[in-house]
Amino acid sequence: MGATRTTREQWVEAGLRALAAGGPDAVRVEALAKERGVTKGGFYGSFADREALLEAMLDTWERESTDEVLDQVERAGGDARARITRAGLLTFSSDRLRPIDLAVRDWARRDAGVAERLRRVDNRRMGLLRELIGTFCTDPDEVEARSLLAFCMAIGAHFLAADHGDRSRSQVLSRAADLLFDH
Repeated sequence: MGATRTTREQWVEAGLRALAAGGPDAVRVEALAKERGVTKGGFYGSFADREALLEAMLDTWERESTDEVLDQVERAGGDARARITRAGLLTFSSDRLRPIDLAVRDWARRDAGVAERLRRVDNRRMGLLRELIGTFCTDPDEVEARSLLAFCMAIGAHFLAADHGDRSRSQVLSRAADLLFDH
């Protein structure tokens, strides 16, 4: 132990994996160091304390789930529906971002600072939905309602355990998207 130098980014990545797996209580310096096969002393070369790590983790999550997703959506182009679908897939179907996002949502229930950050992220996401839905829907109340429904569908699909008769979950979600995004 100790010969391997762990970068700040590696600590953040390990913290995000722990957060996704077990929530903020699972983000413990000693456990992260053990997982990496290093001493926890190296941690303090990158961060003042655990709180600084948690803040860096949230910064990374926010950047990846907003700036980077929005950049990828913009670069790929396409019509409104394709861009909405791409944003949803990058965020809520991504094996990386989805579990982190869901863990942050749970954490936000107990931490006002995290809740404020989540609000900021969700406002950016809703802003994209409003903008794109507004390209084919002119009624502001309908734009807001469709945006809310689309966002709730993207998040809620990961919590709903219901069966859909003889239809698959993907068939039902596809039909729901047709109802929301067809003009």
